[in-house]
Formats: sequence, C-alpha cells, structure tokens
Amino acid sequence: MAGHGDTDRIDPLDFDGRVVIVTGGARGIGRGITEGFLAAGAEVMVCGRTVVEDADLPTASDRSGAVRRAHFVAADLRDGDQAASVVAATVDRFGRLDVLVNNAGGSPGADAATASPRFSASIVQLNLLAPLYCAQAANAVMQSQDEGGSIINITSVSGLRPSPGTAAYGAAKAGLINLTQSLAIEWAPKVRVNALSAGLVATEAADAHYGGAAGMAQVAATVPLGRFGTPTDIAGICLFLASPLAAYVTGGNVLAHGGGERPAFLTAVEGLVSE
Repeated sequence: MAGHGDTDRIDPLDFDGRVVIVTGGARGIGRGITEGFLAAGAEVMVCGRTVVEDADLPTASDRSGAVRRAHFVAADLRDGDQAASVVAATVDRFGRLDVLVNNAGGSPGADAATASPRFSASIVQLNLLAPLYCAQAANAVMQSQDEGGSIINITSVSGLRPSPGTAAYGAAKAGLINLTQSLAIEWAPKVRVNALSAGLVATEAADAHYGGAAGMAQVAATVPLGRFGTPTDIAGICLFLASPLAAYVTGGNVLAHGGGERPAFLTAVEGLVSE
C-alpha cells in the first residue's frame, strides 16, 4: 500500500488489513478522513490531547456492511515522546502501520506584531514539529515492512500564499510542505511522503469563523467551484495518495482548494468597466 504499490489487490482502494493513524482524527477534517479509511476497511487509530469516549469516536460501515469504529490514544503531539507513543501503541495493537495522516493542526487568529513568543512557538510546534515527530516514528516502523508505508501531511493554502492574521501558522505550513519534499527523498523508496494543501473546508470551526450560513455562502461565492470543500473531499484524496494508484507519487503537494481564489485585479477591472 506504500513504497512500491500493492498490485495483487483487485481493488486498489481496498484497505482491508491495513492500519492507519490519523492525528486529530476525531473531529473536523480529521474525522472525515478517519471515516473514509474505516469505510475502506482499515483499522484506524486517532489521537488528540482531549480524551474521546468510545461512543463519540468516528464510525463507518465498510463494504461488507460491518460497522467499524476508530480507536483512540491520548497524546500531545508537540512532545516527541508522546508522538512516538502513538505509533508504538498502534503497532502494539495491530502489529503494523501502513499509513500516517498528519492532520492535527490549526491556529486562532493573532496579530503578528503583538503575538507572544510562547504563542508563536506553540503554533510552530503543533503545525510543523509535531508532524515531523510523528513521521519519524512512523518511518522507523514502515522501513522495516516489506511494503513500506505512506505518510500524508495535511497542510494548507496558507502555506502557499500570505497568511495575514495567522502568520506563524502560514509559515509553519510552508515549512511542512518543504519538509514533505525533503522526507520524500530521504525515506524513498520504502516510504512515500506527500502533502495535501487544503483550502476552504466546511467544518463546525469554519461555520463559527465565518459567522454562520450567510457568511459561509458569501465566502463560498469567491471559490471558482462555488462551494466549500468537505471533509469527505479531503478523505478521498488521502485514500488515493495512500493507495497503489499513487505508487509513483512522492514529494507531491495536492491542492484541494476548489480552484483557489479569484484574483483581486479581476474584480477591480470589472468595477472600472461597469463605471
């Protein structure tokens, strides 16, 4: 399912018998990714700082109709030892690790001129160093497996363009894209490492940030595809990147942003013409 592909599988998107970690996989985009892998037949371990009860963990029906539930381990991934413990707990339980999705991340808004050193360090730790710590631990396992493994770093369009109001976050995500490219070279051919740069994705956090349905609709109108992405959209790309269909894809960065942002000069020109 990883370095060289798994060509003996009739369905390349069948993850039966595969083991996946999705960091931050109990809510938001991560929950959608977790549900996607569960539906494809995988065993999925999720983690986070806040304990999630079994009843609240993601579930999905697989292709046989059986209901699969994610497993949970508590960890603060900004601590390298705790990040390694997530991988260790997964391998202890399932005996292997095929896919790591570094999804945990984010940042509240902050003025770069006044953000404290502690705040900025915390944002970089969560969005850049934590994925590195998890990837290092996962790679050590995957390199020992005949089929290697696949690591997917969920990053953001904020790492590809200015990120006013979340400057440290944007810089960390830019660093994660570069880290992806470096690790892809260092860990080939056994382990493939790719990034997925998400744009606007509809989650509860996005709804709150943009002021509810009316604000979401206004923002969605600026996207060429005319809508926010969904966690399911992101999950589908992760399934592809982790599958034999992407066996020759490593060091890549998939843009999932609905076409990006309409250039501001177009609106300015249209305004001038209409006058």
